[in-house]
Amino acid sequence: MRGVAGGVLAAGAATAAWGVLVERNLFTLRRTTFPVLPAGSPDLRVLHVSDLHMAPWQHRKQQWVRSLADLRPDLVIDTGDNLGHELGLLGLRAAFEPLRGVPGAFVWGSNDYWAPQAKNPFQYFEGPSGGGGERQPKRLDTDALGRHLIDLGWTDLNNRAARIVVRDVPIDLVGVDDPHREYDRLEQALPGLRGLRRRKQKAAVTIGVAHAPYRRTLDALVDQGADVVLAGHTHGGQVCVPGYGALVTNCDIPREQVKGPSTWEHDGRSARLNVSAGLGTSIWAPVRFACRPEASLLTLTAAS
Repeated sequence: MRGVAGGVLAAGAATAAWGVLVERNLFTLRRTTFPVLPAGSPDLRVLHVSDLHMAPWQHRKQQWVRSLADLRPDLVIDTGDNLGHELGLLGLRAAFEPLRGVPGAFVWGSNDYWAPQAKNPFQYFEGPSGGGGERQPKRLDTDALGRHLIDLGWTDLNNRAARIVVRDVPIDLVGVDDPHREYDRLEQALPGLRGLRRRKQKAAVTIGVAHAPYRRTLDALVDQGADVVLAGHTHGGQVCVPGYGALVTNCDIPREQVKGPSTWEHDGRSARLNVSAGLGTSIWAPVRFACRPEASLLTLTAAS
């Protein structure tokens, strides 16, 4: 029995060491093709980044994000939780600088507003985080973060709509502020979206953007005609079981759609959905297992 117990402890220690020291730094690129553009449109490369949870000392992550500029994306979509520390903007500036001038857009997650806190990880099995009993977190400098992303040339989509023309292809974007904290107010974005649709030139594709992929949010974006919806927040489950997948989602999305591409359907409409497993973790839970940190390169092509 002692030998069995010792083996179990050794295996547990090895698993923890892998998740903390190795896998959380094994950054990977997920490549997906969505055939959603009108016939004759050029392919568009959309870089989807999410959940960096950046701290200033995370130089390996910063360098990997910098290398994404080599992909030469046509558009960058940032689905929030950029900051993981009150000085995280220092690291984020270093990471995103090579993407300056590439058209982009962003929405906020809760960790763009509030500094992370130490939490009991088993509470995630009881439901999404952020419920009662938590002490008030420290407020982050969201305004400074927003100014920096806008200075890069990216568009604020928090409860807003906008049009971006990329390679002569008009793209309508509609986004919401963080659904996890219930900051989402899609109704505030709808007048702008309706105004875009009254223009003589019609959009080739509509992309919905949100941080947390709650069902209500995905349903609402699909109802408003989104052809593609991009989100993050879930960390892909962060700690997964090989052959089974994520144990938790930290929202109400079905577990099998916790990361990667899928289709979201509601009330007779459907959209291509990409949920990013994200690039970081909370500094209080620096572990990933069977769920590598990722960014996504989505190639939008003409529908057949």
